[in-house]
Amino acid sequence: MGVRTWLKVLIIFIILTAVCSYTVFKSDRFQKKYLFPFNYQDIVYHYALEYDLNPFLVAGVIRTESRFIAEARSHKGAVGLMQIMPETGHWVAEQQGYREYSDVILNDPLVNIWFGSWYLSSLKKEFQGNEVLFLAAYNGGRGNVKQWMRQYGWTNDFSDIEQIPFMETREYVKKVLYNKKRYQELYGR
Repeated sequence: MGVRTWLKVLIIFIILTAVCSYTVFKSDRFQKKYLFPFNYQDIVYHYALEYDLNPFLVAGVIRTESRFIAEARSHKGAVGLMQIMPETGHWVAEQQGYREYSDVILNDPLVNIWFGSWYLSSLKKEFQGNEVLFLAAYNGGRGNVKQWMRQYGWTNDFSDIEQIPFMETREYVKKVLYNKKRYQELYGR
């Protein structure tokens, strides 16, 4: 075989490999297993239902916060699947009448999803169901979001994510909403 024939074979091989890789990568099965796992589904559905949340939103928060790694810890000290700060965990425990609180329980997926879902729900109520605002508050703090609402004249129908002043929070909200959409597409059928 000549060089031209080898070159044609190589090009065909590369194209076939690319097409096959793309097909596998885009398949729901691959996406569910490697990119959008939905561990702890029973717990997520339970607390989402209990606290009037979309379970795919909760899954989107978990994927964004920890990629479903229960032992995740941030450099700021946030813990677990939903990356709850110990102070927030203590406050949620008080609100829930949970007397056995210690920071260690935030490592338990059940407790972490319970507390994180309750906290998300409280923010949802506070910001009258506005997903952009309550997700921004989950990441950037409710006080900051309230300040932005006053400072920039935002109302409860605010939806322009690009106006969020903190880049980290702006990107966080985008990621969670994208992840929610993907979870809905993959698991919501």
